[in-house]
Amino acid sequence: MQMVERKASTSRKQAGGERTETRRPFNLLRWFSLVSLGIIASVAVGLGIITTRFLVNESVERDGLLTAQFIHALGAAEVRHADIPNLRTMGELLDSRQDQSFPGVTPEARARARSEFLDHIANLPDVLLANIYAPDHVIIWSTNPELIGERIDDDPGLERAFRMKERVSASYHKAFEDREEQRFPRAPEFLFIENYIPLFDADEKSVMAMVEIYKEPKDLIVRIERGFVLIWIATAFGGGLIYFGLFWIVRRAAGLLASQQRQLIANETFVAMGEMSSAVAHSLRNPLASIRSSAELAQEVAGEPARKNIDDIIGQVDRMSKWVRDLLQSLRPLNDASEVVNLTATVQDSLHAYGLQIKRSNVQIEYDPQPVPPVVSQQVQLTQIINSLLANALEAMPTGGVLKIEFEPESASGNLRMSLTDTGKGMTRQQQQMVFKPFFTTKQGGLGVGLVLVKRIMERFGGSVSLSSGEEEGTRVTLDFRIAEGGEHGAQHSGR
Repeated sequence: MQMVERKASTSRKQAGGERTETRRPFNLLRWFSLVSLGIIASVAVGLGIITTRFLVNESVERDGLLTAQFIHALGAAEVRHADIPNLRTMGELLDSRQDQSFPGVTPEARARARSEFLDHIANLPDVLLANIYAPDHVIIWSTNPELIGERIDDDPGLERAFRMKERVSASYHKAFEDREEQRFPRAPEFLFIENYIPLFDADEKSVMAMVEIYKEPKDLIVRIERGFVLIWIATAFGGGLIYFGLFWIVRRAAGLLASQQRQLIANETFVAMGEMSSAVAHSLRNPLASIRSSAELAQEVAGEPARKNIDDIIGQVDRMSKWVRDLLQSLRPLNDASEVVNLTATVQDSLHAYGLQIKRSNVQIEYDPQPVPPVVSQQVQLTQIINSLLANALEAMPTGGVLKIEFEPESASGNLRMSLTDTGKGMTRQQQQMVFKPFFTTKQGGLGVGLVLVKRIMERFGGSVSLSSGEEEGTRVTLDFRIAEGGEHGAQHSGR
């Protein structure tokens, strides 16, 4: 039973380990693009809604306030025009049922003031319907005669207006609401504004009448709609600008983090390989030296039949020794101290050093020495780069060919570009993808550290290297060097 439980626990651990191994890495750019899009869109929509509601409410309240001021001024003017004492207001004169309550006002003056006031109300611009209520909610006058005399008991807005005694209460509604007091002679097209304007007594303590006006101010509605469009366009543009600006920043940051992560992994790989390879290389150097010394001694006393085998031993030992030197060189930390180097002179020195091998390989060199600006590098390491590329090109053309060396003093990035193109056997697409990986090689007996070292040296001094190739079409290696300060002056000296 315990064995079964241990096996089950082991299985769960293994399953958990598999789940851990298959878990996808965190994608910063994708999560930011989704989360930030949701947040920015929500904030933008919320701001748009708040702003548009504020625009509508402020516009409606402003229109209602102007209407209330006009009606109050109109009522006061009609009272004065009818020679009615200042102790009476238009609100007290509108209800004909209260005519006997004010003996100091003649019926003719009351009727004249009321008639003029109501005529002005009926002819207000953009009015759909106008109702006047007494304090008992009975409609004492309306532009729709069918409503006069009706009592409205189920209107919360009217009750609130009488109770709050505000100077104006404005709100907007969509058309065709099913309410008894909204029997419009002309139906509104889109929405209407409802205003409650109280008319007070002389002491302004009691509401003597309530003017209810339904308006459809088309000019105001057009302006509100235009404001809607501008607000939503500005909101969308601002939200999009913020999103894409942040997306660009995070994309660059994600790219930088990914590059640093790859560099960190590469450094850790080089450190691990360096520790292991250095130990192996140093352990091999002494046995290889002993084997070569013994082979040379044996060569002096050996007969003719054995000399060929001894020569093979010495050749293989020399090749392994070269591998050890290349391996130690590639894994050695690079010096960051930069120098101003004459690239043309370095290329000429390398061509001279490989002159005999070039002649034996029957390779034709197409190279036109020309003055170019000095570059930032190190003389020793630059020589190593040129020698490594020349050796690769010659090995790719064992039966002869053409090696073309060209300079482009002004590249798109402002660097000095140098290219080496051979007519060798070339590479496949898969080989091109692996060519800068450590210990990958297409050559028989190669170690696969030459191009890796070239890439490390070029990047260490602010340059870059790229490779393009095709099967049976040759290979082109392009080096981009950072031009040293005062490059023009250096170019003049390099041509001497």
